[in-house]
Amino acid sequence: MTGPATRVVIDLCAVIVAITEDTPSILVVRSLGEDALPSGPFDAEDHATLDKGLHLWVREQTGLVLDYAEQLYTFGDKYRDPAELDGAARAVSVGYVALVRAGALAGSGEAAWVNWYDFFPWEDWRSGRPKLIGTHILPRLERWIGEAKSREQREGRRDRVATAFGTSDAGWDLVRVLERYELLFQASCIAEPLRDAVARGLPPSSEADKGVAAFLGHPMSRDYRRILATAMSRIRGKLTYRPVVFDLLPHTFTLLQLQKTVEALSGTTLHKQNFRRMVISGKLVEPTGETEQGGPGRPAELHRFRQEVTGEQLAPGVGRFGRR
Repeated sequence: MTGPATRVVIDLCAVIVAITEDTPSILVVRSLGEDALPSGPFDAEDHATLDKGLHLWVREQTGLVLDYAEQLYTFGDKYRDPAELDGAARAVSVGYVALVRAGALAGSGEAAWVNWYDFFPWEDWRSGRPKLIGTHILPRLERWIGEAKSREQREGRRDRVATAFGTSDAGWDLVRVLERYELLFQASCIAEPLRDAVARGLPPSSEADKGVAAFLGHPMSRDYRRILATAMSRIRGKLTYRPVVFDLLPHTFTLLQLQKTVEALSGTTLHKQNFRRMVISGKLVEPTGETEQGGPGRPAELHRFRQEVTGEQLAPGVGRFGRR
């Protein structure tokens, strides 16, 4: 005999990214008191497709009309919504990611643009390695390694930390955003696992753990920060082989604007001349024959993405790059 079927609800959520003043910003809704991604349940009768359902929820909650959103991943882990512990249905979320130009917001969700590094402060290396990696993250992870029950487990944990946080010879890999987040979650370094432990009736976390978590970014409701980490990994990975940044820039832009946008998304600082050679040799952009008006100093030449680039399914990205 089988037990009663588990109730399942499907919802749709979106990671919507824009660049505001050289800062990558995420569109969040705060109508329920916590930062969350724009989302809503899929209605099999009213939503002709998943995509159309997502677009409707985003417009209702934020006032933003999406042109295009790419399906990211399906998230369905048990208890990813703590309400499931109290008998709520299993929540399966179909995640999307969209890159847009920031605009005015409206709608029912008390929407706001928030710096994505507010959620992942260890990911922004534009001013060098973040101090909190050495002062908070690595000491806490060292304790987590020491809590392992066997030598084999300790060695496995140490290898994961070295790979994720760049303490091995391989160095920092900017694409491992999700891997770093999941490691911090498993080691109870951030707020979400501490919150979920309380929901499960487990013993309260130590004040030391709460203190570390307070430094490691803003929490989000459900597992939305994990979904955001998944999107960041996807976007950063695509920078090397697709011109994803063209959705974030105006029709014409300077090469410095392009570089600042790539730096904002990657969390790195790039060498100016090397970056320009890479972009031009890759035939990513073309000059417009016009210059930027009203800026300080010598007017900068304006460029645009080549039509062949924006129209290709797989087009040249900005290439492999590392920190300056």
